[in-house]
Amino acid sequence: MLKVRLTHSMPDKALTSPERLAQKTTWAACKRVMLGPSLSRFQAVVGTLAGIASITGAAFSLVQFTRPASTGDLVAIVQAAGSHRSVPDATIEVLTAQNAIVATLTPDATGRVTQALREGVYVVRVSHPRYAAEVRRVQVLPRQTVEIRASLRVGSSSPIERAVNNGVSAVRRALRF
Repeated sequence: MLKVRLTHSMPDKALTSPERLAQKTTWAACKRVMLGPSLSRFQAVVGTLAGIASITGAAFSLVQFTRPASTGDLVAIVQAAGSHRSVPDATIEVLTAQNAIVATLTPDATGRVTQALREGVYVVRVSHPRYAAEVRRVQVLPRQTVEIRASLRVGSSSPIERAVNNGVSAVRRALRF
């Protein structure tokens, strides 16, 4: 008696799925790179990295030229004297040497403000109603950053209030109070 054995010749889905084929080809590529490094592959990788680095450097140098060559940055940091707390609601006025206002700035929550300015000499006046004003003279150079730190002292920046206080102080000294 002859026995015939029938087998089902349907392919196994798990072995031929697209994901499995992708894993096999990825693994084969990794194996080729790791097991068969050659000088030409190494040169290709180094050349590619050098090309990327030179393109990045060229792009960075072009960005530097987009900024006008005759401008610099002024960075002002405003703090209360003694405590080094920031004074974010201060007013910073940038004036020319002829007292023409160039910019009026307000610092951020950290007491810092940045302004691009043309090359030249400027007067920076920092004021606040609860503090005495501070005035500085700065020179801005092209492509340079000038940083000033203003430490405001308690007192009034109002000229009228200062005049009254100075008058009262003079009377007290005269009368020896």
